[in-house]
Amino acid sequence: MTERGQLISLALAALSIVALLFALTSPIPQDPEYHLFVDGRRLFAVPNCWNVLSALPLLLVGVWGLSYVYKHDQDACAPELVLAYRTFFVGILLTAFGSAYYHLVPSNESLVYDRLPMTVGFAGLFSIITGEFVSARIGRRLLVPLLVIGIASVAYWAVTESHGAGDLRPYALVQFLPMLLIPVILVVYRSASGSARYFWIMIAFYVVAKLCEHFDAEIFSLGEVVSGHTLKHLFASLAPATLLYALTRHHLRPGLRESAR
Repeated sequence: MTERGQLISLALAALSIVALLFALTSPIPQDPEYHLFVDGRRLFAVPNCWNVLSALPLLLVGVWGLSYVYKHDQDACAPELVLAYRTFFVGILLTAFGSAYYHLVPSNESLVYDRLPMTVGFAGLFSIITGEFVSARIGRRLLVPLLVIGIASVAYWAVTESHGAGDLRPYALVQFLPMLLIPVILVVYRSASGSARYFWIMIAFYVVAKLCEHFDAEIFSLGEVVSGHTLKHLFASLAPATLLYALTRHHLRPGLRESAR
């Protein structure tokens, strides 16, 4: 199949999934209890302190990753994917600020600033994986549409929520569909750079982070030392840290990168 045909197939598949989602499900409003985290301890005059401070690793990984890609540029990754890697680490960096702000004043309004940068990170990641395993040019061409779709999904939720009829379906699709498609890509395609294991590790950290988020109160009840949501932030930061480590490995082994091109 030609590159154009692959892009058309991806677009049709995505539209079909969206159509099925809207046809088979009802609007999903934001649960008000989502903002009620079990660990609301105030320390150093900071409310929800540990949920705020645990966003710091995301900031460190975002800054380090962005500086690394800017410094090494095409020596660190395929030329077509430089922008995707930059976008990914920008999304991680901004997520740190958005998450910290949201946990300072949890509400639907502040949650917008947490979710927007996450869609930037998701767009960058899916573009990277498509570029590394399917086609670098397809990965590059997917980046802008994925960014638009991600930002639009958060805007759609925010607008519908403000009108009393919140609908999280598009945002849920943006967050979870890549996590379903990425394993398929890793199984079906092969990367000459040998990077598949790093993406599997990223998926594992993401799954653990979501489990910690789900069992927020149960984890905190074990000793009231750390909550599941705080651990979620820490494990979530390990996912982009894994990709950054993979980048450094490829930079130190240019032969692999050349073979991937």
